[in-house]
Order: sequence, then C-alpha cells, then structure tokens
Amino acid sequence: MMENNELLFNMIKANAGYLAKPIQFSFYTVIFIAEGKGIYHADFSTFPFSGPVLLFATPLQQIYIEEQGPLEITMIQFHGDFYCIEYHRAEVSCNGLLFNNCYIEPAVNLSGKDFILFRNLLTDLEQEFTSPQTNETVIRSYLQLWLAKASAIKISMLERQELQEIDHLMEQLRRLIDQHFLTLHKPGDYADLLHISSNSLTKKTSNYFNKTPSQLITERLIIEAKKQLHLTRHSIKEIAYQLNFQDEFYFSRVFKKFTKVSPKAFREKTGISIVASLPVGKPGR
Repeated sequence: MMENNELLFNMIKANAGYLAKPIQFSFYTVIFIAEGKGIYHADFSTFPFSGPVLLFATPLQQIYIEEQGPLEITMIQFHGDFYCIEYHRAEVSCNGLLFNNCYIEPAVNLSGKDFILFRNLLTDLEQEFTSPQTNETVIRSYLQLWLAKASAIKISMLERQELQEIDHLMEQLRRLIDQHFLTLHKPGDYADLLHISSNSLTKKTSNYFNKTPSQLITERLIIEAKKQLHLTRHSIKEIAYQLNFQDEFYFSRVFKKFTKVSPKAFREKTGISIVASLPVGKPGR
C-alpha cells in the first residue's frame, strides 16, 4: 500500500510519549486509547479525555497529547488516495462529524460494549495489515466499518448531549458562522447579530465550544480552504478569491500561520481527491 514511497495506510502502536510533542501527519489519523487519561491538543484547542476513547485528526492538523498517566495507544492512518471520506460519505458519514468540524470535540467515548467491538475490529485489522498476503480491499472494508461504527456512536452521543445541554444562542452562533464566515471575520460582528456584548459572547462560546469566537471563525475558514484544496482542481489564486482574500499571497500567509504549511504544500501532501474529477452535482456516493 505504497505510493511514491509513502504509505497510504498504516497502523502504529505508539510508545509512551510518542505524541507528547506537536506533530503533523499527512494522513487522516484515528487514535485508539484503550485506557488512561490526558488532554488532547488539536491545533489551538484542547480536549480532556479518558479511555477507552477514539481521537481524530485531519491531514496536517497539529496535534499532541498531554499524558496524565500511562496510555495504551494504537493509531490508524490513511491517505485520501486510499480511502476518500467525501466520496464514501453516504457509507460512513464521517466528514464533518469525526473530521473537519470546528464545533464539536474530535473524540468518541466508548462504552464497554463499544470498546470490545473496536478492540476486536482492531485485532482483525492488524492481522490483515501484517499478513504477507495483505488484501487492500479487505483493509478498506475494515476501515469503512470502523469509521461507520464510530460515526454512529458520535451521532448518538450528540443527540443525547443536545437533549441535556443545548444552548440555543450558541447553536444560533454556529449557524451564523456557517452562513457568514466568508464575509464576517470579527467576533464583534456576531455579537451584534446575537444582540449581546463581545465579552458575553466570548464567555459563552468558551464554555460551550471550548474555543473563543475568533478560533471558531478562523477554523471554519481554514476547513473550507482545506476542502477547496483537496476536493477541487481550482488554482490557489481561484480559491483565495472564492474565500474573499485580497490575493493569493495573503491567503497563503493566513493559511500557513494556522496550519504551519502553505496551501501548495498542503495540496501536494494530501493530493486532489477523486471527487474533483466527478461530474458537477455528484460529490460522492
């Protein structure tokens, strides 16, 4: 499962401290933590966790883990050329749920039953991956099942959360950012739309999303930029224009400040998805 001397799918049993320092992978990454607890850092956000849990990272997202005791870690990594989560969104529903969502925690907590399911699935996947006669189709099937099961659990988690903790003002903020992130870049703009002070907005947003309004706005913009770079064949200049940047150079500076890589490098490492070659109106199955 190699392309240009790079693995398109990989499994790693991480040693203690492997993720202790900020690191960026060129792959979609799922971190399976059987037991232990810590704090997961993804870009500029932090999320406390306790195993058993699944943590998720998109390509070239800067991540690291503060361990609070010993952790058992196994990582599953795959390139978009091996399995395109947008093309297969009907089967797995993970794009915008497990990956590429700035509003919810990139984590799935596992119950005892779910933990056994994923542990067994991980064992089967590892046996196939290390087999001398590894079958890529079987690996993709296991990966698809893994992502589909994780998505189903996440959806159930969010439904329970909404019944207990929903804040209608913050959900309105989410909708407003999705609607206006291309044109409104200041927290004060959204505070005005919600008829509250900027200080109140920052406090409420930090409590509800675990992020500041500025982080949400910037992350939403960067997610769209990554989407355009990976899922279309538009030039960087065209993408900068579509995202309302004054020019491609300013777009590159902002993108690199947030992701630590240039738009060109991001596209080179993640590749252009098969979705970019599909007829308009057919983004996936």
